[in-house]
Amino acid sequence: MEEFFEDILNKFDMSGHDVDALPPLVLAYIGDAVYGVYVRTMLIADGGVNVHNLHMRSIEFVSAEAQAENLRDILPGLTSEEQDVVRRGRNSNPATVPKHAEINEYRYATGFEALIGYLFLKKRLKRLAEILDLSAKK
Repeated sequence: MEEFFEDILNKFDMSGHDVDALPPLVLAYIGDAVYGVYVRTMLIADGGVNVHNLHMRSIEFVSAEAQAENLRDILPGLTSEEQDVVRRGRNSNPATVPKHAEINEYRYATGFEALIGYLFLKKRLKRLAEILDLSAKK
């Protein structure tokens, strides 16, 4: 999976962007996509072929509730830099909140996605893989 993400990053020139200065909702935007690809690939690799079942299983991982739980589980092991990214994501003010999530869960999920996006755009793929693997343990 690291090679897949590395190939994507090498295709696009991010040198003109200061990842540290990107708004946390932008980090969460890309983090959501990265995490979604990871989860879906994992489920297919586990033998999933029925699209409805794949979708239902993916919800177990990508829901705000599941992502908030993931963040709470990994938070103590994050570096101070990673915790700062999470804090910025949690404290961001999204325009809307999904109807199936409590605001606190949604904020934690946004922090989780911001962290994933940050690590991806910073090309810290080993650390990203560690966190993705920890988050998929269910």
